[in-house]
Amino acid sequence: MHKPFHPRLQRFLSAGHGGLLQVFQCGVEKESLRVNPEGSLALTPHPAALGSALTHPYITTDFSEALIELITPPLGDMDAVLAFLRELHRFVYAHIDDEYLWATSMPCVVNGEEGVPIAQYGRSNAGRMKHVYRQGLAHRYGRMMQAISGVHFNFSFSDGFWDALQGIEGDRRTRQDFISDRYFGLIRNLQRVGWLIPYLFGASPAVCKSFLADRPGSLDSFDASTYYGPYATSLRMGDIGYQNNREHEIGVRPCYDNLDEYVETLASAINTPYPGYEKIGVKVDGEYRQLNANILQIENEYYTTVRPKQLLEDDEKPSLALKRRGVRYIELRSLDVNAYEPLGINEAQMRFVHALMVWCLFEDSPRIHPWERSEVDNNEMAVAHRGREPGLTLMRNGEAITLKAWAAAVCEALAPIAEVLDAGLADRPYARAVAEQQAAVADPGRTPSARMLREMRERGESFHAFARRMSLAHRRHFQDLAPAPALARQLAELTETSLASQWAMEESDRLSFDDYLARYFAQKL
Repeated sequence: MHKPFHPRLQRFLSAGHGGLLQVFQCGVEKESLRVNPEGSLALTPHPAALGSALTHPYITTDFSEALIELITPPLGDMDAVLAFLRELHRFVYAHIDDEYLWATSMPCVVNGEEGVPIAQYGRSNAGRMKHVYRQGLAHRYGRMMQAISGVHFNFSFSDGFWDALQGIEGDRRTRQDFISDRYFGLIRNLQRVGWLIPYLFGASPAVCKSFLADRPGSLDSFDASTYYGPYATSLRMGDIGYQNNREHEIGVRPCYDNLDEYVETLASAINTPYPGYEKIGVKVDGEYRQLNANILQIENEYYTTVRPKQLLEDDEKPSLALKRRGVRYIELRSLDVNAYEPLGINEAQMRFVHALMVWCLFEDSPRIHPWERSEVDNNEMAVAHRGREPGLTLMRNGEAITLKAWAAAVCEALAPIAEVLDAGLADRPYARAVAEQQAAVADPGRTPSARMLREMRERGESFHAFARRMSLAHRRHFQDLAPAPALARQLAELTETSLASQWAMEESDRLSFDDYLARYFAQKL
């Protein structure tokens, strides 16, 4: 027997609006390191044949010149999202010669900090700002951890959904305030059960020793070139990944109680100097080392598993976009690159997360008090490093509960939601996605992290050998694909138009870079 629906969801369904849960938009942002034939980080520039990393809407770079980011547009069909992502990969492989994309979140062989080239975006003010921001990240956190890759899943409910929900609940706030408030409730619940994502989908239980420079911390030695956690799920989400510790030390961190407090706490971090960063310097001998010496240079520096997002207009600050127009969509950032999928993510993962988003939206979502925030953070860290440990316990509302019991309860609650989302779909993809994860809860050996370590042992492979084998198999997959004609033409055209757009930006700049930054940070409502 499934758990009954939450009364709020039951009212929505009883009013005949179940079909609106099937109307959504989603998209994927997938990062991949570009590597050379030997499996080391490529030191070549971002290929011009892929267009401008500054202005191309679908093919860009993240921290490093070698860290390609492929971005799908928001679409209302998950198969269409995956088809778009597939063609992006095929197009990239057609233009990177003998290089290939690394198939895991944890990096390939990296030759020290200087072996990670920082991304370049040209000489426009906007391009220089992106580069200087990354210089700041390098000085603050080091380049190595910035080479870790991930998959971001973007999701939004439809306008019709929000109209129906607000009407049923009789909420008299503005539509924008209602939507933002409910998205923040979703975010808080997604943080509470966020550990479930690395448990089910974590695929980074091991790492090259070159990444940690022979400083294993709590990790064990798997072989001569690999560290690992015996029960780890996602080292990317653990304490060797990208963390923001300084703002914790001085008591500044984003608040997720509501949009206004979220924006205010982010603004405080962006405007509060941090002595350690002041020692780095901002502009030294005429060259920028970072955008500023504050706790955060810009909003994006704050790492979190899920973000509220709004589309930006021109050079608008993200926090101001949220303040002016509210939350438009949710960005889930805790997905590892799935080494077993050429695209780094599959349909079942996306459908499971969709069902989880619905559950998180309709469940009660009180404020997260400081003691619960500690539970959320500690649970996430415990699962990242020890998620498959037999009998692992987490903390929920001040009480210990086993991971297996909590995960089973969440999946049980998702099963009837999956039935609603499957209405009219003959192959019941949501039910299958939830059942697949229920099996992984019952048997941790079914998780990608367990499978990866098992294969490495059976084949006598190091992490690097495993990842290289999967990477080369994915390359063959994409090289064998026929192009999708219309999209292939569009991408070819975007190569030229994006390069032209970058050139036009560089030629039209009239402000000095100093003045450009001053104007950017002076933005206020």
